[in-house]
Amino acid sequence: MLDFRKPIIEDKKWVDECLKHVNSFNCEYTFGNLFVWSTSYSTLICRYKDFFICRWGKNKDIKYSLPIGEGDFKDAVLQIIEDAKQLGITPQIYGVTENYKKLLDEYFPDSFIYEYDSGNDDYIYSVEKMAYLKGKKYHGKRNHITNFKKNNPNWSFEVLNRDNIQECIALHTEWIKNHEDDADYSFEFEAVLTAFENYEELGFLGGLIRVDGKVIAYTMGERHSDRLFVTHFEKAPAEIQGAYPIINQEFTRNCLMEYEYVNREEDLGIEGLRKAKQSYYPEIRLEKCVATYNG
Repeated sequence: MLDFRKPIIEDKKWVDECLKHVNSFNCEYTFGNLFVWSTSYSTLICRYKDFFICRWGKNKDIKYSLPIGEGDFKDAVLQIIEDAKQLGITPQIYGVTENYKKLLDEYFPDSFIYEYDSGNDDYIYSVEKMAYLKGKKYHGKRNHITNFKKNNPNWSFEVLNRDNIQECIALHTEWIKNHEDDADYSFEFEAVLTAFENYEELGFLGGLIRVDGKVIAYTMGERHSDRLFVTHFEKAPAEIQGAYPIINQEFTRNCLMEYEYVNREEDLGIEGLRKAKQSYYPEIRLEKCVATYNG
């Protein structure tokens, strides 16, 4: 039987230990990501033997993570199936990449059907390419950064820390005020505030850009593995040309050079977000699917 509960910051140590065994670059499999969005997505977690398992959603709209850790993978999946049956729902596992699809099919032949949504694909980039933007395809990005530096000669980069967090919160608040449309930014802002409140405990890493002493852009995320960093949040005023490209490049150059890749998460099917992510030419477009049990 699986004993699910809401994650607390003290869970980080054992969850991280389980996530060391993840065989995927999936952005969901970091403790910080799960923790900061836990209220928005009604996230619950449990420890089953030496596996970490997550459950998202409520009522009949519930999905599970893959069991991540060491031990009998088939047994852990069977526990997920049984938990779903007890709730009276169809077992669904979210974020299944190709390698885990093969594993599910090996242990449960003809028992899962898979549904893909391109809006859930992760965009994964070469750190070196993001840092230097070499070649013709990045010509536009380099121009934006050049114009930013020309128009804002008194710019500077800082690593995000306890002393400048409040300025980033103020920037994000102002960003929301300037985007008074039909979108609901409250869930994201709650996640951002949770991230800032637990910034050091979560092991997050971020950076910001100042112009004339004022913070105009920030970004932050966390380590996924020795090879991969995941960027969770990034905000800048769209009216300042080059603000997004320069925070992206400066943060990469100053903070991420020990990694091979950076995962900048999904586009959620939002056209503008998709165009922006595609403009950096991802090294990997990681397909993720929902596996629905029909055994």
